[in-house]
Amino acid sequence: MAKHRTMDNGFVNEDTWRMFRIMSEFVDGFEVLSKIGKAVSIFGSARTPPGDKYYKLAEEIAYLLAKEGYAIITGSGPGIMEAGNKGARRAKGHSIGLNIQIPMEQRSNTYVDTLLDFRYFFVRKVMFVKYAKAFVIMPGGYGTLDEFTEAINLIQTMRIPGFPVVIVGREYWKGMLEWLKTSVLANANISKNDLGIFKVTDKPKEVVRIIKNFYNR
Repeated sequence: MAKHRTMDNGFVNEDTWRMFRIMSEFVDGFEVLSKIGKAVSIFGSARTPPGDKYYKLAEEIAYLLAKEGYAIITGSGPGIMEAGNKGARRAKGHSIGLNIQIPMEQRSNTYVDTLLDFRYFFVRKVMFVKYAKAFVIMPGGYGTLDEFTEAINLIQTMRIPGFPVVIVGREYWKGMLEWLKTSVLANANISKNDLGIFKVTDKPKEVVRIIKNFYNR
C-alpha cells in the first residue's frame, strides 16, 4: 500500500511567499518602466574599467541615443553599465538601472536616475526586453551572452516581435561570429536568415542609424 506523503509546511509557506515576492517585483517593474517611453537596453561587462576603449564607446553610444530621445537601461552596476548611464546623464537623458541582488553585492553606479532592485534574474530579464526598443551588446561575459542569446532566440521563435539587436566590437566578438557561421550554420542548426537577426558595428553613429532605420521602415 502506497504511503501518503505530506509536504512540509515550512516548504509550502516558503514557496507561497516566494510567489508574492515575484509578483511584487513584476508589479513594481511594470509600474515604473511603463512610464519611461522609448528606451534602449545596453549590456556589457561590469569589469570594464573607465578609460577602456569599450567603456568610452558605450558612453558615446548612450549619449547619442539619449540625444535622440531614448532612455538608457542598464544593469546599474560598474563597467559598461556605468558607461551607459554616464552617457545618458551627459546627454541629459533618462538613465535607468535594473540592479540585481547577488551574493557579491552589486552597488548602483552614481549615474542612475531611476533605480529598481530585483531579487530574481528572470523578472529583471523580462523588464530589459519588455521596455526596450533595441538591445546594444557590448563586450562582456556570461551575463552579456545570456541577454544576447535569449533576445535572438525569442525573436527567432517569434515569441516577441523583432527589434534591433546590435553587437558592438567586431574584434572582441569575431570568434563567436565565425563560430556561428562555420559551425552552427554549417551544421544546419540555424538558418542563414537567423544571422540577420542581429547587426554588428564598431561605430556609435551606426548603432543609432541601425535603430532609427528599423523603426522608420
